[in-house]
Amino acid sequence: MPHFIIDCSENVIRLKSAEDIMQDVFNAALSTDLFTESEIKVRINPFAYYNNGNSLNDFIHVFAYIMEGRNTDQKAKLSKAIVIKLNEVLPEIPVISINIKDFEKASYFNKTMI
Repeated sequence: MPHFIIDCSENVIRLKSAEDIMQDVFNAALSTDLFTESEIKVRINPFAYYNNGNSLNDFIHVFAYIMEGRNTDQKAKLSKAIVIKLNEVLPEIPVISINIKDFEKASYFNKTMI
């Protein structure tokens, strides 16, 4: 935990490799001191087909799923760090955004908890 799922237009990974983009998100998340290195998971989904406000403008949107317990300021710091980093490395992308959702501790379960 946390999970960062990056949705983007396919052209984005032509401008910068998927591996580099994922590492940038990883590093930005780590820089907030909210997570340890071993907790952070990042995936990317490039889309060939999309409708972005009736345009084909390039985009990046990050869906962040984190364990509950962080306050609004911490979440805002995380959002800002990731968008700033992505804008720094891909300034030509017109739409860069993120939203954060909390996992509920009571209902979260994974294999290591068996």
